[in-house]
Amino acid sequence: MMSSSPAVRVLIADDHPVFAAGLRILLQTMQGVEVVGEVDTGRAAVAAARETRPDVIFMDVDMPQMNGIAATQAIVAQGTGAAVLMLTILDDIDTVLGALRAGARGYLLKGAGPEDITRALAAVRQGALIFGPQVAGLVVDHITKPVAPPSVIFPELTDRERDVLRLVADGRGNAAIASELSLSIKTVRNYLSRIFAKLQVTHRTEAAIRARQEGLGA
Repeated sequence: MMSSSPAVRVLIADDHPVFAAGLRILLQTMQGVEVVGEVDTGRAAVAAARETRPDVIFMDVDMPQMNGIAATQAIVAQGTGAAVLMLTILDDIDTVLGALRAGARGYLLKGAGPEDITRALAAVRQGALIFGPQVAGLVVDHITKPVAPPSVIFPELTDRERDVLRLVADGRGNAAIASELSLSIKTVRNYLSRIFAKLQVTHRTEAAIRARQEGLGA
């Protein structure tokens, strides 16, 4: 990035303080980059995007008070032109596609190295769409795999949401679901919130009953 050009204004949205601090330090070493804010909730990210007018936002997915995908959708709707780059540990295709539908311009995993982050920052700043290597593989596999017949049971749910609901129907608690599906408990809670909304139920017992009625679960 040329020093004679205006600095690229960057906002960091991540609720893991150690990771956020490391990312901030990395960005501050880059010529022509200015970190204009750092927030740890989705709601704060939406407010900060409106107030600080960043060019690029590094956005985690799992955050309190609004997840990163919902925050991305709200930020894109503001029309400020900020490019959102997801930077997360979540590597499932449903989350990737959800972020893209919300308007994200890129998706990296938190194992990305400094070179990957630098390249992604430059790409989204120029209007390109970019994926980390592992995420690109997921997207290609999704696009090229044979089209499967639609699921008969709860077609409004994603595959991962259906996995979570099946375990709820089996009587598993959040910790057991997180362990079996290799997710954080917070991610399980986020999935449950989306499942409840889609099934129009208010609690897990009602969701479990609905699932068993449709033949999902033991």
